[in-house]
Amino acid sequence: MATLYPPIEPYAQHRIAVAAPHALYVEECGNPRGLPVVFLHGGPGAGCEPYHRQFFDPARYRVILFDQRGAGRSLPHAALAANTTADLVADIEHIRAHLGIERWLVFGGSWGSTLALVYGEAHPERVLGLILRGIFLCRPSEIRWFYQEGASWVYPDYWADFIAPIPEPERGDMVSAYYRRLTGLDEDECHRCARAWSLWEGRTANLSPKKDVVDFFGLSHTALALARIECHYFMHDSFLRENQILADAHRLADIPGTIVQGRYDLICPMRSAWELHGAWPRSVLTVVPEAAHSATEPGITSALVEATDAFACNTPWPPTR
Repeated sequence: MATLYPPIEPYAQHRIAVAAPHALYVEECGNPRGLPVVFLHGGPGAGCEPYHRQFFDPARYRVILFDQRGAGRSLPHAALAANTTADLVADIEHIRAHLGIERWLVFGGSWGSTLALVYGEAHPERVLGLILRGIFLCRPSEIRWFYQEGASWVYPDYWADFIAPIPEPERGDMVSAYYRRLTGLDEDECHRCARAWSLWEGRTANLSPKKDVVDFFGLSHTALALARIECHYFMHDSFLRENQILADAHRLADIPGTIVQGRYDLICPMRSAWELHGAWPRSVLTVVPEAAHSATEPGITSALVEATDAFACNTPWPPTR
């Protein structure tokens, strides 16, 4: 079973201004002359973590990680203005051009898979390949499953904590009820609700809850951005047309891809991965048994590292003209 590569530090860090008021934190790791890959984190709003650098062989890859608008070390923190899917796609292109990269591998999990797919469909000429985990197509049915009824049947104890901040008369639309509080003027209520929202996700991400994962989701800095930005996106149908990703999947026809999906993923159930695979002939679907959603699940980690290793082996770099 493959494991993460050893921890590494960035060889370059950037603060890149995009549309006001946003400035993005961007870092580069690994081999400056290696095969370029951009890492797209989840959420939206979760931000990057140090272990995200370790899915790639540092001798063969030039790894670009960035915190999306409002997330992680990007500024302003938890900001919702000028924060849409189209804005994030534009940011990816801005970073690519800023770093002088012609084409790159795109790697993303959960919301990162959403963003990778939307980017790939918008700019297929810039994508060498896609490696995706925990497919999230951002359809209303997927939002209802996790935030209204579905996952709640499997985790009623965790669900009780999630609904606790919301008065019973408002629980028929949990996303709207949370949105009012996460964007309201009561700062204490906002932080309390942000932590409850974030912990619901953190506690259900692994087949067996992992303390370090739950602790990360419980951090005030993480929870505020994750809850506010996720809720903002979900209130606006993630700024996508109805079923946009599958409708536009034909634009991925020339792009090879690997889909890694946990069999027991209750945040992003396997149906979405299955439907994406059916609509994208050049994709390979790897179903990981005894795994849920998180990239920290051993089987998922192994499949992702194997995928990045295989892509590097099969992609001559630098390309011959």
